[in-house]
Amino acid sequence: MASTADLYDLHGDSLQSLPLQLRSFGGIARFEGPIRTIRCFQDNALVKQVLAAPGEGSVLVVDGAGSLETALMGDLIAQSAVDAGWAGVVIHGCVRDSAALAGMPLGVKALGTNPRKSAKTGAGELDVPVEFGGVLFRPGAGLHADEDGVLVER
Repeated sequence: MASTADLYDLHGDSLQSLPLQLRSFGGIARFEGPIRTIRCFQDNALVKQVLAAPGEGSVLVVDGAGSLETALMGDLIAQSAVDAGWAGVVIHGCVRDSAALAGMPLGVKALGTNPRKSAKTGAGELDVPVEFGGVLFRPGAGLHADEDGVLVER
């Protein structure tokens, strides 16, 4: 996989660069794939459901409205993502079990950590365009992530 810096130098006009300074939590720093999306707020039932289904190398982008109050993914959900073949997860919110996530073969980027569990009511939207950090994440668009950041195809 080419670095995001090299990709941007080659295809800058066709890529959006996420300016948010997300932290990397997974055991894989570089990942890419087609986007699937979830919009939810302090409720990870949809995240759990989707990451348990076959990922086929996709990247789940979760717009958690930037909430730092609860975690939207922990080690159990992340392990199901690994088992189901997901390339990575980008969360506009928090994760938990960060030490365990670091040892998993999964790309994980998020704002931070919080040990507090989220609700499990299933509230949210699946496979809808989501926007945060001035970047539009459309289902099916390509996402590229590495140590330097996140690029999304326009």
